[in-house]
Amino acid sequence: MFDKELLKGSTEILILSLLNREPMYGYQIIKEAENKSEGVFHFKEGTLYPLLHSLEADGFLKSYWLEYEGRKRKYYRITATGKKHMEKKLEEWKIFSSAVNRIVLEGCM
Repeated sequence: MFDKELLKGSTEILILSLLNREPMYGYQIIKEAENKSEGVFHFKEGTLYPLLHSLEADGFLKSYWLEYEGRKRKYYRITATGKKHMEKKLEEWKIFSSAVNRIVLEGCM
């Protein structure tokens, strides 16, 4: 596995990227992150929902309720502001990960 501290700085970009593909409800986000990462990322509800609420308060997400088979679910979708924020975070991620890789991988070869 990996040190959970590595995940802390990346949760926002991970959530925004998932929601950029399609609107999702909380449990769906958890499962999608787990599936796409082949089990590496597994968000706990106590981590995910405060982050979703924070992203919504910042205007990056919008939530709405849908009923499916008699069950109401709260869906989240990324906003135009959220897409711009995600693109900014993606650029930061590219610079950061590239710099880490240059140092770490060069030192290990």
